Amino acid sequence: MRASAPAMLATVRVLYFAAAREKIGLAEEEIELPAGLRTLGALRSHLAVRHPVLGEPAVRGAVNQEFAGPDTVISAGDEIAFFPPTTGG
Repeated sequence: MRASAPAMLATVRVLYFAAAREKIGLAEEEIELPAGLRTLGALRSHLAVRHPVLGEPAVRGAVNQEFAGPDTVISAGDEIAFFPPTTGG
């Protein structure tokens, strides 16, 4: 009987910018996607448990360098970015 091959881990690279980076204390991290987690909104909620700043409504998200909404499907290998609105003057 052959042993089955180990399942590939579904990971994404998560980048944090501006005040989000400052509050979290990280510029980026690699996250293993929990089973069943399929959308940007679900990932944001999952990460907000550890990083409350991500629960703030003004924080925006992007998937593979494109602005994305909470229903955007994410996949292994994607680059996810979170950042607060910026002010200019």
